[in-house]
Amino acid sequence: MQLSVVILNYNVRYFLEQCIRSVQKALQNIDSEIIVIDNHSADDSCRMIKELFPDVILIENQDNTGFPKGNNIGVARAKGKYLCILNPDTVVSEDTFSKLLEFSESKANLGIVGCKLIDGTGNFLPESKRNVPTPLVSLKKLLGKTDKYYANHLSENQSGKADIFVGAFMFIAREKYLHLGGFDEDFFMYGEDIDLSYRAVKNEFENYYFADTAIIHYKGESTGKDNVYIKRFYSAMQIFYKKHFKTNVFFDGIITIGIRVFTLLNSVRKNKSVVISPEAYLLISQSEELQSKLARTLNKPIERINSFKNLNFNTLKTEIIFDGDYLTNKEIISFIQQNRNKGFTFKIKPTGTNFIIGSNSKDDKGKVIVITD
Repeated sequence: MQLSVVILNYNVRYFLEQCIRSVQKALQNIDSEIIVIDNHSADDSCRMIKELFPDVILIENQDNTGFPKGNNIGVARAKGKYLCILNPDTVVSEDTFSKLLEFSESKANLGIVGCKLIDGTGNFLPESKRNVPTPLVSLKKLLGKTDKYYANHLSENQSGKADIFVGAFMFIAREKYLHLGGFDEDFFMYGEDIDLSYRAVKNEFENYYFADTAIIHYKGESTGKDNVYIKRFYSAMQIFYKKHFKTNVFFDGIITIGIRVFTLLNSVRKNKSVVISPEAYLLISQSEELQSKLARTLNKPIERINSFKNLNFNTLKTEIIFDGDYLTNKEIISFIQQNRNKGFTFKIKPTGTNFIIGSNSKDDKGKVIVITD
């Protein structure tokens, strides 16, 4: 078997369904399997998988085991030569896995591969590629200086070596993952992806950022980016520092001060963040029936076009709704990237579903709207 896609889920039923449908499209011509580990979700994620995706391997944990252990449980069931650790709040392109398999087969000493991640507004997520977060680099990031934290020697569209990747998408040979011991279960959530990436570097494997495919990561759907998140993240980073770097009371004190400053700055930024409210709706689809259903559901007039070429760029704050039964994920992702920061918001109706889904800003937790008949 060529590839095992491992998805750890916790209470994001609709995002999970969208993710699985996109993964299935991308695996059509690949000998592969999809493994979903559910960390005791309170929603109907497991029932949904059983009803809609009977071929998906579902592992139902009886408690929330955390991100590292949950993924390690999934990898223990995997049979693929390669693994893709994937967040449930992602959408992959149809050629994502075929391109990564081809790239990976061309590298002799490959460690972890990351790819281009964009948020629901089309903006590039800089954590797609990072440098090793040494204590000094991390402290500067806490204070807002990120030039050394992110791998800025590569542009978002330039493939090349980079050290650290985010756990939302990590592509690695299964034997390398097992050689490294998988995710360190001393972490619960956050930091384990940095730790695994750094251990790959220390083992002299070559980690690569691969820019020739892009996926959507609805950043913050699986976990909120509030002050609790900040404290958990930097608590995890302290585990990382104690494991890989020399620390002392002075260092711990500086990090604690940095966390408090960052928490304050984050609160200010969130208070200033603006979520765009649509003033018009545009559906890209051939379906008049879908147009009518959306108009009833949203109680708004819905304009419909059947080609990107017919798109009229006006001054209104337009929400563009993509029909996944008509457009490919690659087309949708490409359009969102090309039209970021133009006043548009975006929602997707995934293939074969009765809902639209998306987020209107990088700080927005996202929204799901079930379409009424």
